[in-house]
Formats: sequence, structure tokens, C-alpha cells
Amino acid sequence: MAGPSRLLEVLEKYQGELLADWVTEQRALAGADPGAVKEPELRAECAEFLRLLVDAALAGEPGDLSGPAWMPVSDFLADLSRRRGQQGATPSETAAFVLSLKRPVFERLRRDAASDGLFDEIWSATQLLDRLGLYTTELHQKAREEVIARQSEEMLELSTPVVKLWDGILALPMIGTLDSNRTQVVMEALLQKIVETGSQVAIIDITGVPTVDTLVAQHLLKTVAAARLMGAECIISGIRPQIAQTIVHLAIDLGDVSTKATLADAFALALTRSGRRVTAAP
Repeated sequence: MAGPSRLLEVLEKYQGELLADWVTEQRALAGADPGAVKEPELRAECAEFLRLLVDAALAGEPGDLSGPAWMPVSDFLADLSRRRGQQGATPSETAAFVLSLKRPVFERLRRDAASDGLFDEIWSATQLLDRLGLYTTELHQKAREEVIARQSEEMLELSTPVVKLWDGILALPMIGTLDSNRTQVVMEALLQKIVETGSQVAIIDITGVPTVDTLVAQHLLKTVAAARLMGAECIISGIRPQIAQTIVHLAIDLGDVSTKATLADAFALALTRSGRRVTAAP
């Protein structure tokens, strides 16, 4: 910097006043929000940011935020953004930490410049542009969340294919954790395939399911019960030794559902139940 700017002069001269007004601004924005940052923590964050801001403005070019002098400021804001995100704050609420400093700063600039009319116009324009900018940020975030949600649904559908192994025999290989949302997708896909093919036997293969607990067992049983209502019997395959021990340890009752260690064993049982058998060629 060739010399201290008017902004830097205000930051240094009114640092105590700025801190008090800035904290008041943020408390007013938070209102009665129970998830708002407590005042002692907020005051400490504001004081730290003001100190870093003055140090960076003294050491580097104000417009070059990528310079080494501004690295502490960038690191502070990155850490603050992560913490605000973990606390459930929106992008606009997080950005308000910095933007709420503008009013206290502008008031001191106007006081020192003694040009009320001009600063009033600048402040009104700045507020409008800030609100528009934050609005686009919220819209962008919402659009990204919609894209991610849609991609997650598509991946979920792709991860639960229902395969026709033989006339009247379906297989549903499952990979990954089985939760309530996925159970619904699995159930709908299986029932739809049972209707389309008129199958009498469905094999649910859980070889790719990492763990089976009480909740997963309940999801499996719901799927089996729904398939039975459609006239199809289910066989659960992929019962590994660890899963068998877990089922016994948790006293999970699979009822009269047939279980097999491998998909091949389940397929052989399904063929038998459908009145078929596999024999070696002469």
C-alpha cells in the first residue's frame, strides 16, 4: 500500500466502537434464534476478525485477497464457514458475519467525511446489491441441493436392480446399507417386477450388505411380506458366518423365511420350488 486508506484509518481509529456495534448488528439479525452463536463466542470471533483485517490491510493490497498477507483472514473465514455449516446456518446467515460489519464502518466513514447525502445514497445502493447477491446465493445453493437429491435418487434406483434369472424366478442383489428410504425403493422395484413377470420366487441377495442389525432385518421382513401379498415367496441369500452370528446374537426372528449362504444355493432352491431341477449333461 502506498499509504493508509480511509477505510484502514477508520478500522484502526474506531476498532472498539466497531466491535460493539458489529456484535449488536449480528445479535439483531439472529433475533430469538435458539441456534444462534452465544454472545461471548461471537464477540471473540468479531474481535479476532477485526484484528486480522487490520493486519492484512496494513501488510497487503486491499484488492488482492489471494496474497500472503490475507491468508490468515482467508483461513479464519474458512474455519468460521465450516463451523456455521455444522451449526445449521444458511449461506446467507454465514455471509452476514462479514456483511453486517458494513453499516458500522459506513457510519464512521460518513462521520469523518461529513458528506451525509452521498454516503446515504451509497449505503442504500450497497444494501440493495447485497440483498440481491445473497438471494442468488440461496437460489444457487437450493438448485445444487436439488441436483444432488435427484442424482442420489437415480443412483439408488441403479443400485437396486431386479434381475430375471429364470421363468418365474427373480433376483434382487443388494449392495450397501439398507435404510427406510432404500427399502421403499427396493420394495417398489421388486413388486413391480413380480407383477410384470408373474414370478413365484424372488431371491434377495444380501452378500453386498456390510452388516445386518435389527433395523435391517425389519426392512428385509417388510419386503418379504409385501412380496408374499403379491403371491411370490422370497429366499434370502448371502448369509455369511458373521451375519449369521449377529442374527443369533440379536435374537432376530426371520420367521419361516428360507435363507441360504450363496446365491447359487438360493437359485437351486428356487428351481426346486418352481418344479424344476438342474442335472448334469450325459
